[in-house]
Amino acid sequence: MPGPVFAAAVAKGYNDKKAGFLVAVGHGIVEFPLMVLIYLGFASFFTSGFWKQVVGLVGGCMLIYMGFSMFKLKTKIFSVDENLKYGSVLAGVLTTGLNPYFFVWWATIGLTLIVNSTIFGLIGFLIFMVVHWVCDVGWYSLVSISIFKSRMVWGEKVGKIVLKVGASILTFFGLWFIFSSLGVI
Repeated sequence: MPGPVFAAAVAKGYNDKKAGFLVAVGHGIVEFPLMVLIYLGFASFFTSGFWKQVVGLVGGCMLIYMGFSMFKLKTKIFSVDENLKYGSVLAGVLTTGLNPYFFVWWATIGLTLIVNSTIFGLIGFLIFMVVHWVCDVGWYSLVSISIFKSRMVWGEKVGKIVLKVGASILTFFGLWFIFSSLGVI
């Protein structure tokens, strides 16, 4: 589902065709330990009100910061130095780890997938983890390679629009996370 990690892959993919892979590495840095914790029985921890509220507030603020940082780019819009203030791996870690819905998804739908994988024992769970991550790598790599390869067709004007849309998506999710963690929506 498009969200903050997707927006990071798009934004970083303009300058680096490998950005999607690196974003997926950052995503996996958060996701693998979480899958193991769920496998070990900690799923209910990630759906507790306090946990969701803390991650929602902190994550929302961080996503808004990342979005506004993208909006404030003043020099050549896709200058490598300015656009890569934080690396793609860190972007994957932040957009994953600060997303409360990521944890809720894993504690509900993801839990079901993990339970189903354990029908085949520990090896089934390990295969599930690897296949799931390979799918993430494939998707985010496809996104960043597509953005990177098509950037010359767009020109800088369209590139600026794509970057602003990515910044808007990050800001939107940041606000959504904050308001939902406060019970406003």
